[in-house]
Amino acid sequence: MTTDALAARDPGALDDRLRAVGYFPATDLAVSLRLALALDRPLLLEGPAGVGKTELARAAADALGRPLLRLQCYEGLDEARAIYEWDYAKQILYTQLLRDTVREVLVDLPEGAGALSTAVDRVAALETAFFSERFLVARPLLAAIRAERPVVLLIDEVDRADPEFEALLLEVLADHAITVPEIGTYRAKAPPLVVLTTNATRELTEALRRRCLHARVDYPEPSRELAIVKARVPQIADALAQRLVEFVRRLREMDLRKAPSIAESIEWARSMMVLGASALDEPTARATLGVLLKHGEDKDRAEARMAALLAEKPTKP
Repeated sequence: MTTDALAARDPGALDDRLRAVGYFPATDLAVSLRLALALDRPLLLEGPAGVGKTELARAAADALGRPLLRLQCYEGLDEARAIYEWDYAKQILYTQLLRDTVREVLVDLPEGAGALSTAVDRVAALETAFFSERFLVARPLLAAIRAERPVVLLIDEVDRADPEFEALLLEVLADHAITVPEIGTYRAKAPPLVVLTTNATRELTEALRRRCLHARVDYPEPSRELAIVKARVPQIADALAQRLVEFVRRLREMDLRKAPSIAESIEWARSMMVLGASALDEPTARATLGVLLKHGEDKDRAEARMAALLAEKPTKP
């Protein structure tokens, strides 16, 4: 049984594979990924920045043993950067070759209608080859469709692209196909697992949402974040890891311009190891706030509430 088939049939197997590569999904997220595989549907992940949406695609690729193809979206993204474009430099060289060939054909053309027909066929063949796969530059979407083996296609931060760009995605999402007008329609030999992420900076079109399964991804509960931190920084002491996770949880409850992400929690734990810290005290917390918070006003708010952020959790009776 293939890795994909095993993952689709056994949710525990998929969850174990994700954990083995360092990703600890919530139950509903693991179910959504399993359904995306079983139903062959794109998976749209929605949530704030830094909660592990992009990382899920990477982890799924590792867990399933698939290559990862990533399309980073941005304003102004078009089909030349997302789907395909023509190698114009090679086409210009080919035009020169075509011109020289036509000249040679006309100079060496023997008499007779048959010779003329043959010459016309030769020139027509050269013209047809002008728009062929030899000059086609595949960008991530087309590369995923043309792949000989299944891949994970990550379309990251799709909400940053223009709304018109979503129309270019619909054929890929619905039919696992891409049409190149000069050549024809490519259909996936091995349909990719498509994962789209959005930070909800703008509303996505209903046409795109209808074609996807949807999963909401949020910051993990402390127990799961603790497991993530310990998996990524295995040398950290349990007590220190718990203190860091609790501190970050309290930070996220504040009115901050940018709450610390899971990646920043991991980076903070690594920073503690670099500094040789065995406990979280106020001088260390103040000195390393820049690992967690990237805006001056956020650091000011955190420093003003440092005592509350560092307070020990009350012991349960």
